[in-house]
Amino acid sequence: FQDQAMMKTMSGGNCTLNVPAKNSYRMVVLGASRVGKSSIVSRFLNGRFEDQYTPTIEDFHRKVYNIRGDMYQLDILDTSGNHPFPAMRRLSILTGDVFILVFSLDNRESFDEVKRLQKQILEVKSCLKNKTKESADLPMVICGNKNDHSEIFRKVRSDEGENLVSSDENCAYFEVSAKKNTNVDEMFYVLFSMAKLPHEMSPALHRKISIQYGDTFQQKSFRMRRVKDMDAYGMISPFARRPSVNSDLKYIKSKVLREGQSREREKCIIQ
Repeated sequence: FQDQAMMKTMSGGNCTLNVPAKNSYRMVVLGASRVGKSSIVSRFLNGRFEDQYTPTIEDFHRKVYNIRGDMYQLDILDTSGNHPFPAMRRLSILTGDVFILVFSLDNRESFDEVKRLQKQILEVKSCLKNKTKESADLPMVICGNKNDHSEIFRKVRSDEGENLVSSDENCAYFEVSAKKNTNVDEMFYVLFSMAKLPHEMSPALHRKISIQYGDTFQQKSFRMRRVKDMDAYGMISPFARRPSVNSDLKYIKSKVLREGQSREREKCIIQ
């Protein structure tokens, strides 16, 4: 993920998967505590919902796809709702390509936090865009979770969420239930479409493959035996590790320097 000119390598078990840097992306999930960020990520990765709440410090996941013979990599950063390290949160925003902002429909404070996060993302990313020739597009979904709860517990109206995205065609609003798996697939489909990524990355549109098939996963002729042939496959890396802070900083620095900016202007404040 760190050098756009190099091939990405993912190791899992006995297999090594090479993914072109141009097909490697990072999805950052942000929001207050206890709104269901990790539950949405769990639905995306393995279709499960965990009833037991465990506070997240920061979780990193990686999923690799073979879509019509082309390899793609999606790194997922599930952030802490407490934001104990503001500089780390800003660095995560700087390195993110697509964003999911989550609040709970029964918690007004979590909606206010999403509004602050949306503003911060736009400000932080504009810092980078001013120093590079990056596209101005910033794919983002704002997600009101827990719509399975009774309306009497609702603290945020639907039109309030829709107003946050009304002026941006690269931002969409969804009300979902990670517990009931309501609108989760649709949300990811729209997010990937806005990001101009293959829509087969969304959970329902590819066949999930075990790591044991990694050796043949990247072959253009890859097919599973005894199952109907499909053009899209996805595999979770069980051994993925988050790139170091130093690697992320080098990545941001290289993006600025590649555009011919002087060293005096290369700094993008992250503290």
